[in-house]
Amino acid sequence: MTDYTSLPADLPVPEDDGAAAHLRGVKMPRLELHATDGATISLEELGTGRTVLYIYPLTGRPGTDLPEGWDSIPGARGCTAETCSFRDHHQDLLTAGATQVYGLSSQDSDYQREVTERLHLPFQMLSDPARSLAQALDLPTFTTGGLTLYKRLTLIIKANVIEHVFYPVFPPDKHADQVLAWLSDNAHRP
Repeated sequence: MTDYTSLPADLPVPEDDGAAAHLRGVKMPRLELHATDGATISLEELGTGRTVLYIYPLTGRPGTDLPEGWDSIPGARGCTAETCSFRDHHQDLLTAGATQVYGLSSQDSDYQREVTERLHLPFQMLSDPARSLAQALDLPTFTTGGLTLYKRLTLIIKANVIEHVFYPVFPPDKHADQVLAWLSDNAHRP
């Protein structure tokens, strides 16, 4: 059985292809997504504080195969490890100035609900099976095994505008540390 919480030492590093360079300063679109608690979250009404929205391809589930060659796709492997890192640093992120943290993928709410329960997440996951956010913001995606999935990136949203973008994200299991450092460095920035 694959341990999704650890990463292979030879994980390929994703390159910055410029696919997220246009996002800083962009207003969040009028879009509602379902959260794992059953709520509907309006992305254009996240509030005035800083929201951390980390976007990832898909989380592995015990007993369910990942697409063939998953570990060899730069930026694909590490969603569970990344999510566990955000879980473990959740309170630190809030203390450093985040008002809320969300994970987002194209997996359906039932799939994400299982992940939320299995990993004991203190935050909600947002489901975007139609990749509506990718279409609205021209977010980077990739296709494998007949699936079109989000490339891994994180948006820091303040007053419903994208203030900062992390892309590409590597290593995924240390990414919450990177976000925490950015929040701490920018805590007093208006």
